Amino acid sequence: MEKTVLITGANSGIGKETALGLARLGFDVVMACRSREKGEEAMDEIRQKSGSKSLELMSVDLADLASVRKLAGEYISGHPRLDVLVNNAGLILTKRTTTVDGFETTFQVNYLSHFLLTNLLLDELRKDAPSRIVNVSSDAHTSGHIYFDDLQCANGYSAFKSYGQSKLAQVLFTYELARRLAGTKVDVNCLHPGAVASNWGRHPGSWLSVGLRLASVFEISPAKGAETPIYLASEPKLEGVSGKYFAKKREAKSSPASYDEDAGRRLWNVSCQLLGMAQ
Repeated sequence: MEKTVLITGANSGIGKETALGLARLGFDVVMACRSREKGEEAMDEIRQKSGSKSLELMSVDLADLASVRKLAGEYISGHPRLDVLVNNAGLILTKRTTTVDGFETTFQVNYLSHFLLTNLLLDELRKDAPSRIVNVSSDAHTSGHIYFDDLQCANGYSAFKSYGQSKLAQVLFTYELARRLAGTKVDVNCLHPGAVASNWGRHPGSWLSVGLRLASVFEISPAKGAETPIYLASEPKLEGVSGKYFAKKREAKSSPASYDEDAGRRLWNVSCQLLGMAQ
């Protein structure tokens, strides 16, 4: 039976290369993208390179929780199964902005919306188990801290402070979710893809854009960065492996802060409160 994967942010960078790699492996690939135009361009490219006829585009704006809920509802009503969810989309911003929901944008797009999407799709993943959740984090989580008294970074915002917090939140979420899913045959793991040359953070004229261009000489390609999420989504020998952090297709150690189970439970409960969900 063919497997179905849903990938957020699949129109560029790691997300597009992950979609391409899984399409080549025979997955039915559903690409969840903010820009329909860019999504269609990416889907056409993936179709040409992979020969796959099992590609679909769905719309989602992770800066809008209503859009996330709409995606989940449309996916559930329009698809018979979900074998793999890849929470990939992410960003980093030089200036603090807020979403239509009132949350700091990096926190919501990188973490909170994926927390919501995952929980909305959990019943589908349980139904079709063995299934997998793959969270694309970053080694930036190692310098991150969860500011429980200021999750929205309203005081002393910086791009890397907010980004580091969001990536640590993804790892804590992965470990807490793995504990909650024990015995369900739904595996959840997270990863560092490597320092990937992509478009995020490259806003013309910004200091961050300049820094990223200077660092690009040391970066790997999106295709190389996609190797680990493809591996976690598809490798048969990883069935039953859950609650782990990977880099370069190998299990690795995440930061000491990421193993704080009290912080993981607290973040889960706070996230549910912010979203109006039952804990």
